Amino acid sequence: MLKASGYAVVDFDSASTFLQSIRDVKPGCLLLDVQMPTIGGLELQQELKKLSHQWPIIFMTAHGDIPMSVRAIKAGAEDFLSKPIPKQTLLEAIERALLRLEEAQQNLGQLNALKAQIAKLTPRENEVFALMVRGKMNKQIAHLLGTSERTIKYHRQMIMQKLEVGCFAEAVSVAERTGILTPQPSPDVKSAS
Repeated sequence: MLKASGYAVVDFDSASTFLQSIRDVKPGCLLLDVQMPTIGGLELQQELKKLSHQWPIIFMTAHGDIPMSVRAIKAGAEDFLSKPIPKQTLLEAIERALLRLEEAQQNLGQLNALKAQIAKLTPRENEVFALMVRGKMNKQIAHLLGTSERTIKYHRQMIMQKLEVGCFAEAVSVAERTGILTPQPSPDVKSAS
């Protein structure tokens, strides 16, 4: 049915076989049963998480219950479907999963591009960048790094060019997205205690 619907399908006789072949498998949506030979679907989901594979997973099972489905969804499953599954329901779940995978891959590609731009910075530019995105003024940065304010202005200009950003806010966004600067919660957001 999936091949007839236009999907490229690769099947494995067990989760163990899949894990042995994982390096050669193109990322896609995984359709898993909760009960499979050698390693069950939920265990495979955990193994994939350990391997940092964020492929979307759809569970299909005739042996599921609410706690099991909650566990799967909390662990990141895209969907948990009870057999028999109507064709349209399965195809819609797969489409949602593939869209999420595509978005994740695009985000990863953008993140890698930003990291490549940051890698162009010299060690001194990295120091200036880390301080400037934390709101330090040129004068403060110069004092902290033991150099002149004019030198810091030059470094800032080079940083903006190398990061290909047009304004300070974009530089801060790059720092947040790459983990150099963790986003700060808004002052009006209350944390739950």
